[in-house]
Amino acid sequence: MSPMDASPLDLDHLRTWIGRTETAEDQLSEQTVRAFRATLDQDPGSPETGEVAPLAIHWCLSPPIRPLHELGPDGHPARGGFLPPVPLPRRMWAGGEIVHRDPLRVGDRVRRISRIGDVQVKHGRTGPLCFVAVHHDFETARGPAVSERHDIVYREMTPGRTGQPPEAAGGVPEADLSEIVEPGPTQLFRYSALTFNGHRIHYDRTYAGEVEGYPGLVVHGPLQATWLLHLAARLAGRTPETFRFRGLSPVIDGAPLTVSARLTGEGTGEAWTLTADGRVGMQARFA
Repeated sequence: MSPMDASPLDLDHLRTWIGRTETAEDQLSEQTVRAFRATLDQDPGSPETGEVAPLAIHWCLSPPIRPLHELGPDGHPARGGFLPPVPLPRRMWAGGEIVHRDPLRVGDRVRRISRIGDVQVKHGRTGPLCFVAVHHDFETARGPAVSERHDIVYREMTPGRTGQPPEAAGGVPEADLSEIVEPGPTQLFRYSALTFNGHRIHYDRTYAGEVEGYPGLVVHGPLQATWLLHLAARLAGRTPETFRFRGLSPVIDGAPLTVSARLTGEGTGEAWTLTADGRVGMQARFA
């Protein structure tokens, strides 16, 4: 039986992907660092070999690369292969956890070992949800650098419902540090290019609205996590050892987004993004 012959949400079949691994290598170049900083609207500078690279730049390294004929209609690689062939059409970044072990540095040759950790099916308001946990370990010649769990959620295509925003968040805490970002199509396009992310919801406004039911372009989950991680590091005065984050509601381009963080104890804190209409887009905790 081929991967795509599996019956819809045959969990036993999908769970046979648990334990599968994939390895890739990449060079953390000066050009990647400059492009990453520019995409965050920072001075690109003149990075030198050996200097510490920006946090969250690991998402720009070793992205899955497939030719156009191997992509699905949403711009992602077609189902099957390393990731299980979940027969639900909408794929989203649900959240994850990052553990920092040793800083990545400009010029590093970085090896990424990826492993399917778990596959679970749950049921939500819009129907079945399939969660896939992917574990990534990034290594350099010095040893382990970044360990990450990447949570992917697959769900039904429900045009119209996605465009109805969740209710505004209540009881958002007072921040110790906040900044305003204004994600727009150029920044989203640049981030998609940096991470080789072909998902059309981030750059194809017609597809995002007419096919997936969003009221605009969707701000990438890892881009939000990058803003939160950078702010948390500034507030804590150090790189967080652990950073856990999850998406709560879609963030759409074209409006200011408040990125906030606060300390909750000695060496611990929380961070979140807040939309102009009062919704928490992403929530994180760090230590």
